[in-house]
Amino acid sequence: MTRPGPAGRTLDPVSLPENPVNEAIGVDVSKAALDVVVHGSTGQMSFANDARGRRKLVATLLPLKPRQVVIESTGRYDLAATDAMHDAGLPVVRINPRQGRDFARATGQLAKTDRLDACVLARMGQVLDLPRYQPKAAWQRRLGEWTQRRTQVIDMLSAERQRAGGLTDPILKRLARVHIDALERTRRELDRQIADQVRAQPALAQLRSLKGVGPVLQAVLACELPELGRLSGKAIAKLAGVAPLARDSGTMRGKRRIWGGRAQIRSSLYMAAMSASRFEPRLKAFYEGLRARGKAGKVAIVAVMRKMLVILNARMRDQLALAG
Repeated sequence: MTRPGPAGRTLDPVSLPENPVNEAIGVDVSKAALDVVVHGSTGQMSFANDARGRRKLVATLLPLKPRQVVIESTGRYDLAATDAMHDAGLPVVRINPRQGRDFARATGQLAKTDRLDACVLARMGQVLDLPRYQPKAAWQRRLGEWTQRRTQVIDMLSAERQRAGGLTDPILKRLARVHIDALERTRRELDRQIADQVRAQPALAQLRSLKGVGPVLQAVLACELPELGRLSGKAIAKLAGVAPLARDSGTMRGKRRIWGGRAQIRSSLYMAAMSASRFEPRLKAFYEGLRARGKAGKVAIVAVMRKMLVILNARMRDQLALAG
């Protein structure tokens, strides 16, 4: 016998394992619902993705004492549920959706439904030890919204300039110029507000000690790379996506390339590295040495990005050690 679920959906009856305690749990998120699967069970549980539904979710999962609760990062739809489970003491893991899909493909699961996605997440949590979710401080969340909005405005500016370049009608060109000017004013205001917020955080002082690291990069690192100073240099470079990855097989030695990681960090680091390779003496000498040895310009800049991040990681590590 089936039963109705949130948003009018019908759910299969749930059959939990004989001993569901300490099993991994997967939570698939949508705007309306939170679909839950316990590893080893059939069917799914479903809760409304609202305050009441999240309270029911927590009350249901706590007695199971799960090994891990794996949920995908979907922006505004998953964050409230993730925070609610974390605040209740559940071992929550928040993963990138790409990780979930890659794991599903690796296990041969190509079909995609809410229940199947939750099953994949539960299985992933059962076989892998994943890093626990750490909520951001209120100032980081606010600063993150501002940096996200700045990225959106930059993207709109780039698109509008391209469109304006193809216009020939004088009136349309004038209107496009008005829109571009308005977006420029918005970007300047966003930059000013971000700089004010960054200056108000003493914990970010070490990030300001390297030439080329401006307020925008400081904000991005603070919001998108909270692990800075807590991992090794190699680990932090890999996490940010600026570590060269091997492509070897047998006797073949492939060309190392950067891949994956956190795109917003890479984008901000790239612009900072362009400046640092000109004005930070240590990094300027490093860049020029690479170019003198025949390295391509972009390869050298990526190397500067990586070195910048390793230096900042070491300085943040030292600051954390003094504070602790």
